[in-house]
Amino acid sequence: MPNSAPLLTSRLSIMMFLQFFLWGSWFATLGLCLGTNGFSEIIAKAYGTSPLGAIFAPLFLGIIADRFFPSQKVMGFLFLIGAVFLLLIPSTAEAAAEWTGDPDEPNPKENLMVWLMLGNMLCYMPTLALGNSIAFTHLDSMSFPKIRVWGTIGWIVAGLAVGFMGWSSNLDIFYIAGATSLILGIYSFSLPNTPAPLKGSPVDFRGLLMVDAISMFKRPAFAVFMICSCLVCIPLAYYYSFTSNYLSSVGFTQAASTMTIGQMSEIFFMLLIPFFFRKLGVKNMILIGMLAWVLRYLLFAFGAEEQVIWMILFGIALHGICYDFFFVTGFMYTDKIAPKSIRSQAQSMLVFFTQGIGLYIGYKVAGDKFSSVVKESDAALNTAMAGIGSQDELSTGEQLAQMFSVNDLSEVDSNILSTTMSKWNEFWIYPAIMAGVIAVIFFAAFWDKISITSDDENSSE
Repeated sequence: MPNSAPLLTSRLSIMMFLQFFLWGSWFATLGLCLGTNGFSEIIAKAYGTSPLGAIFAPLFLGIIADRFFPSQKVMGFLFLIGAVFLLLIPSTAEAAAEWTGDPDEPNPKENLMVWLMLGNMLCYMPTLALGNSIAFTHLDSMSFPKIRVWGTIGWIVAGLAVGFMGWSSNLDIFYIAGATSLILGIYSFSLPNTPAPLKGSPVDFRGLLMVDAISMFKRPAFAVFMICSCLVCIPLAYYYSFTSNYLSSVGFTQAASTMTIGQMSEIFFMLLIPFFFRKLGVKNMILIGMLAWVLRYLLFAFGAEEQVIWMILFGIALHGICYDFFFVTGFMYTDKIAPKSIRSQAQSMLVFFTQGIGLYIGYKVAGDKFSSVVKESDAALNTAMAGIGSQDELSTGEQLAQMFSVNDLSEVDSNILSTTMSKWNEFWIYPAIMAGVIAVIFFAAFWDKISITSDDENSSE
């Protein structure tokens, strides 16, 4: 039975909601969760599993999704397999905590936790491109924001749910994620049929190595866009991996709930993307997105030393511009200029360079910087803060207010607090400088007259 437009929109919106609820339920506060439970040594490795999944996703999609099986079926299997990995993590963490081996040797159970996260991400990251491909196949480009906004809502609901339950630093977040992955895996099989665009074509190394999509680099504007997008994801990794730790150090009681403020602003800007496209165009949209990251990091840096809460909250709220103007604009720009036969591969390539190569390097850089600058003093502050802000069971309304709730740190040793905040200031200055330099390069080098709002086809030149 054919789908009516409202029904199709609803079905794809549910897909996006569950997809990002799944990711947001465990990934947003992963650093805080691992650090609180004694696994701070693997924070960078754990976050690094996401870009590794993105790096290998195009190799998988170029062979399987583009040539053999409908996208919705591939997604369904990936989510079901990924659920198994997620559900195994809490018990593995418990075993890792009980390990009594040589403290100078790597904990094998900790390493197994990282491998389980990697297994899940190898399954999850291809679904980002698959979900986009399904949406773009059945809807026009300018309808995409109305679908994608439900992914943002899903991330918000996940953060609020984790915060309500007081699980921002609890390993049970993996049970929420695993159950969601199971549900989404089953639901995916009911999505509109999206045949493989290259079905019947022989498998060759061109598809495996994204040669067809890489040919788009012959278009100078696209080459600049992709290189700058990859580079700017290095400083972006600072936010994704250590903001939850930062918020906890400043005194926020529920980091997961507080971080959803960013996704709430994302909804607003997502719905206004068509308007901004008409007024600003692709170049200005992406440039503003990059500059918003610079401003966010400066707010975090200068808000740290005196714990200026409004600056920190404003920095989080900028996420609507940071994410929508950069990532969503990038997805739409890539879809518009890619030849129809390789759109799925082109989307995968974008994920490969941004959420793959860029973020992988970024998580490593951010992890090293955290270890060398913040880690020692932050651990001392967390010890000094132990017991502060403990509360009885809260009502739903009181739990909702926790996103703005900050503990009184006046009882904490002033020297420890001052030293740690000074270190956080130094930590956030680095990504601000990096993002600023890349924004200047993009402004000077990117020129493309393409109009995403038009209905005409644009092909790579």
